[in-house]
Amino acid sequence: MDQKRRFPEFYVTAPQPCPYLPGRMERKIFTHLSADRPVALVDNLLKGGFRRSQNIAYMPYCDHCAACVPVRIVVNEFKPHRTLAKIARINEDLCARRISGRATLEQFSLFREYIEVRHADGGMADMTLLDYSMMIQDSAVETYLTEYRLKPRDGENSGPLIAAVLCDRLSDGISLVYSFYDPNLSKRGLGNYIILEQVEFARARGLPYVYLGYWIAGSRKMAYKTRFTPQEHLTPLGWVRRTP
Repeated sequence: MDQKRRFPEFYVTAPQPCPYLPGRMERKIFTHLSADRPVALVDNLLKGGFRRSQNIAYMPYCDHCAACVPVRIVVNEFKPHRTLAKIARINEDLCARRISGRATLEQFSLFREYIEVRHADGGMADMTLLDYSMMIQDSAVETYLTEYRLKPRDGENSGPLIAAVLCDRLSDGISLVYSFYDPNLSKRGLGNYIILEQVEFARARGLPYVYLGYWIAGSRKMAYKTRFTPQEHLTPLGWVRRTP
């Protein structure tokens, strides 16, 4: 009985329009994560292609479609090309601070601004402060938030918050759950910078991978992920190196 309770039960969602590939329908397979699940089991789910949203682990389970491919960056071999190196230089005036999953009004204000400009028609458009707090704080795995702030000027304790990313710590790396940033600072390339900074954070801690979630060939929303090489894609044969 105890083993049955600890082993996850999986469910499948009803079909709905795919947000990435027009004209297609998507379904997801999911399971609930809870404190009584073995840590290694949850870790293996997230390393094996599942993504986490609060205490739910999910992955695509679509009929006749396998377009969503889990990808991860090979940290020790990663070297930023010219464009990414430029983005790193532009953002040298930022400082990163790692904090335990804790929601603040300052974060929520930035999150709402990002959603309203970048994803006003998406599934997060109606999220309240309570919804945001649950996204940040409701986790069955080791989770942290990185805040990116401008370096404080004289007399300031801290600079303004301009970006943040929610991350899960896995046994072999870091999984980027969700990032948001000031949409008015497009020249900074903050979405790319967040990934660059997390790669360096993983490198400093001897973690071999940074997990980026799903990549979809032909989706403009996902194209940025191909900039971070070398990377591995999860296939039916396991994780396979992607040819740049």
